[in-house]
Order: sequence, then C-alpha cells, then structure tokens
Amino acid sequence: MSKTAKDLTAGTVGGIAQVLVGQPFDIVKVRMQTASKGTYTGMLHCAGGILKNEGPLAFYKGTLTPLLGIGVCVSIQFGALEYAKRLFAAQNLAAGKGGEAGKTLSGGQLFTSGVFAGLANGVVSGPVEHIRIRLQTQSNTNPTYNGPYDAIKKIYSRHGVAGIYKGQAVTLLREASGYGVYFLAYEKLVQWEMGKKGIRRDQISPVNAVLYGASAGYALWAVIYPIDMIKSRMQTDGFSPSTGQKYKSTLDCIRTVWRTEGIGAFTRGLAPTLIRSPFANGATFLGFEMAMRVLDRL
Repeated sequence: MSKTAKDLTAGTVGGIAQVLVGQPFDIVKVRMQTASKGTYTGMLHCAGGILKNEGPLAFYKGTLTPLLGIGVCVSIQFGALEYAKRLFAAQNLAAGKGGEAGKTLSGGQLFTSGVFAGLANGVVSGPVEHIRIRLQTQSNTNPTYNGPYDAIKKIYSRHGVAGIYKGQAVTLLREASGYGVYFLAYEKLVQWEMGKKGIRRDQISPVNAVLYGASAGYALWAVIYPIDMIKSRMQTDGFSPSTGQKYKSTLDCIRTVWRTEGIGAFTRGLAPTLIRSPFANGATFLGFEMAMRVLDRL
C-alpha cells in the first residue's frame, strides 16, 4: 500500500473515532452558539433541555453527515499533512541535513504543514459542517429537512453551490489557523518524547498519543473558538432577507454579534467544547496512530 493510501485510510479511522466520541458534545456547543442571549443558563441547562424535549438520540442528530463527511475530512487532513511533512523532510535532506536531523521538521515547517492540511480539509468540511449544523438546530416537531440528503437537495435546488458552501470563507480561516496550531502542538510533543527517550514514533504508548491529541485539541480551540462561533452563526443564518437572513457578510456578523450581544457571545458554548476536546481529539490521534501501525505491518 502506498504512503498516501495509508495516510488516507488511517485518517478515516481517526475521523470516525472523533465523530463517535465528540458528537453529543458538539450538538450542545452548536445549540449554545446559535441560540439568542439568555436562551440557556449554561451547558447543563442546554443538555438537559435536549434530553427532556428530544430524547437521548437527539445527541446524535445529524450524525450520518459528519460520520461520512468528517471521516473523509480527517482522511484528507492527515493525507495533506503527511504529504507536506514529506516535502519538507526532502527539502531538509537536499539542504544537507542528513539522518534524523532531516526528518525532524522545524516549528515553522510543522505549522505550514498544518495550514496546508486545514485548507485542503476545509474544501470538504465547510459543506459537511453546514449540513450538520442545519440538522442539529432544526425543530424536532416541524423539521425543514428529512436528513442530510434532503437538506443537500433542497439547499442546492434553491441556492446552488453557493448555498451549500455558505460560511466557507470563515471556515477556511478557521481551518488554516486552527490546524496550523493543532498539528504543530501534536508533532512537537511527539518529537519531544522521541528525543527524550530515544524511541521511534511507533513506540510511543497509546496513552501518550491520547494525551498529546488532547493537548493539541486545547491548543486548537484556544485559537479558533470565536471564529468557530461566527462560522456557526453564518451557517445557520437565512439564505436571503426573505428567509430570515440576519448577516450580510462575515464582517457584518462579527459587528452585529459584538454590538447586540457583547464579547461574551464569542465564547458561548465553550464549556462543552473544552469537555469534548480531550476525548474527541485524543480519539482522533489514537485512531490514526494505531491504524498506521497496523497498515505499516501489511
């Protein structure tokens, strides 16, 4: 199996693990991000309302889209990351850095690789998250869409490709900045352990892979949370003034939220995100690393 095929396959495993672990937390985050001020007193109020009014399965509402889509997204993400890392390693070797020195990438190279991975991922994650958020926030009693396929069909028929990619500019900003920091943090922790113990990457314990993934997840959200909130607002907004559109553009969304709801709105829903992050991101990297070890033996 080629290196690229292994990267994509292992990334898919990581993405599926991420969705299964993180989806219940994500729906609480999205509901809190997109609700008007004062709707929920906190994370437990929001989660309790979902459980009481919609039942336990509501925490996996819209899961089919991310399960398929995020699997593809994380596959692309890791595929692009590993490709960029190999390019930088080749550049290092060409510059005369032999052996392990050539393979050990600098912080700038790792950050750039993460930015590349985020942009590549963003082309797919934008519409996937848009459809997921539409399904997560619609009424249970009178739903607009009867599932992901119905949502895609209705949005495309009325608003075209631009409707499917609503909120794409802010999505790309989030992915580029976030994944630059995300993979920089993870890879530096991996480099640190390999250097400290004199071991290979495949000798790092699964527990440490989870811990490093959790740490990288916190670094990611520390950078992108306000951007993510704006993305959620844009992707749940109406498509035109006649369909309840509140924001003319991303900048208009930022100004309007700041003026009407204050700075607190930019961190609303942060608690479930911080609780979700170590589990979802730890599972992502554990899935990727363990899958790579299996594939490398084939």
